[in-house]
Amino acid sequence: MNNDVGARQAPPMPGRADRWTLPDLDAAVRRCRARNARGIRCILDALGEYAQSERQARENRERSSAAIAAINEHALDASITVKMTAIGALVDREAARDSLLRLCGEARARGVGFEVDMEGRGLVETTVEAAVACARQGLPVTLALQASLDRTPEDLERILRNGIMPRLVKGAYGGNAVDLEEVRRRFRGLAAGLLDRGVAFSTGTHDPDLVAWLAQSPVGLVEFGFLMGLADETKLRLAGEGRAVAEYVPFGEQAAAYVARREAYIAGLAVEGRGPVP
Repeated sequence: MNNDVGARQAPPMPGRADRWTLPDLDAAVRRCRARNARGIRCILDALGEYAQSERQARENRERSSAAIAAINEHALDASITVKMTAIGALVDREAARDSLLRLCGEARARGVGFEVDMEGRGLVETTVEAAVACARQGLPVTLALQASLDRTPEDLERILRNGIMPRLVKGAYGGNAVDLEEVRRRFRGLAAGLLDRGVAFSTGTHDPDLVAWLAQSPVGLVEFGFLMGLADETKLRLAGEGRAVAEYVPFGEQAAAYVARREAYIAGLAVEGRGPVP
């Protein structure tokens, strides 16, 4: 991917992994440095979800650890995000929680932001518990919560009580709500509740209606999160308006599951006759 973000680029061909991911950490660092120059921070994701062995989980943990070190070394405006299945939740959930605590501690020691991605319904409780365990040890953490799940309002209050920053997303793994308009309604309700209370939070949505609505909120309360491969015009516009903007930057060879979700998202929008923000 061309890291000269000031240049106007032709849209990538659909289905190409390099629209959505980068090959390695060096490429992610270059991408992040270029985005930082435009007022956009990055969220680095060392791809590797659904690890099936202790060895795979250990290697994924080491890749996340290397990303934390690189963010610190290059003084990047960036955080690291981790999926519980990448660090072994399908193999040994207790060991995965311990790995998350270790990575979260490394991030704090290096002054790097730490985030936890949410996955399918079977992993929600494990993921929330692990994030709360980090917070109870005084380790700052952001946790993604999916509006499509019935349990999310309760989970939101739970993480707020523990000082965890929420990242609201609609949910790419399937939830209790399947109607897209209902998911939007739930997302808006959760966000409105936070705005009414003056609670700062992050989002992860490319929905034009939701982005436009959130852009009416006071500056400083909402960070607008977008994926690499989408919404470049909107990222730059919002950053130019003084809004907090983040770009999700996945890297590594294990991209298949992530790319499949992204392509499914685009296909779903097409069926609905909608598109993401430009």
